[in-house]
Amino acid sequence: MGTAIGPPHAARAALLLFMSDELSACATEADAGERIDRFLARSFESLSRSRIKSLIEGGRVHRDGAPLTDPAEATRDGARYTVQPPDIVAAQPGPETIPFPILYEDSDLIVLDKPAGLVVHPAPGNETGTLVNALLGHCGDTLPGIGGERRPGIVHRLDKDTSGIMVVAKTEQALATLSAAFAARDIDRAYLAVCWGLPNPPNGDIEGAIGRDPKDRKRMAVAVRGGKAALTHYRTLRHRDAAATLLECKLATGRTHQIRVHLASRGHPLVGDPVYLRRIPALARTLPSDMRMAALDFPRQALHAARLGFVHPRTGVVLAFETPPPPDLHSLMVTLKLTES
Repeated sequence: MGTAIGPPHAARAALLLFMSDELSACATEADAGERIDRFLARSFESLSRSRIKSLIEGGRVHRDGAPLTDPAEATRDGARYTVQPPDIVAAQPGPETIPFPILYEDSDLIVLDKPAGLVVHPAPGNETGTLVNALLGHCGDTLPGIGGERRPGIVHRLDKDTSGIMVVAKTEQALATLSAAFAARDIDRAYLAVCWGLPNPPNGDIEGAIGRDPKDRKRMAVAVRGGKAALTHYRTLRHRDAAATLLECKLATGRTHQIRVHLASRGHPLVGDPVYLRRIPALARTLPSDMRMAALDFPRQALHAARLGFVHPRTGVVLAFETPPPPDLHSLMVTLKLTES
């Protein structure tokens, strides 16, 4: 334990203890009732209130050993609060030799087929081994500075466990033009998704604003109030009775987890989704044992960005790319008889 530092105003301030990288504050009677984010921001001058909020939402703030979830919670007299800031990472990611499939490349852009499990850009908990690190290693000195240090060249992103096609800009002009095209929805992109159940109607639209789930900040949800407008077009390609369906989904908007949230909101979560599939679907019992186990054991959301088309930002030529689902998703589709081969 480090040395205890006496507060400048004992009647109002908490006693601060510094234990290696962990910050600790013991609340006094005078602190009781104050919002916990205000109390901690006042206690730790090196951390802003917004930073405290994000740490609480990330599960890195505890009261007497129990994690806090609500920045608005009232401070309790005599409680000991600990804050565990994440490790400091370099502002600029470094190049790494990480192979990735390239579908097309020229002096303006790269089109690639992102493998499932590859994080797109560095973030706490994934500071290295990302697509950005791989791109820096591949492009050398040409990519840094394009679009910011942490996300050089990234026009759009895919979730870590979603596979499929991405385009990355190699020049500022390409980044600006492609970003504008994505913002204007002037992009042809389609996903393959395996979901539980059979949507009714088999082809249609799902519309609903998406925002943070108020009950779980790590999840997104269709928002009752607020959120960002979102629209997903879907059509049924094949289905296994009423138990599982292969869909093609097109995004009219591009919100975080959009396809996953929209399908789950209709009672058709993606097979294998670790966030939005909260319990074993009753429909699983209707499947033969081999199909049931293949679906229940699938280790990621069954989602693949299969098609991407756009106008080249410099030449004006229309480029279009398609990739088949990766081996794990293809195997699932074969087992569920959602594909002919």
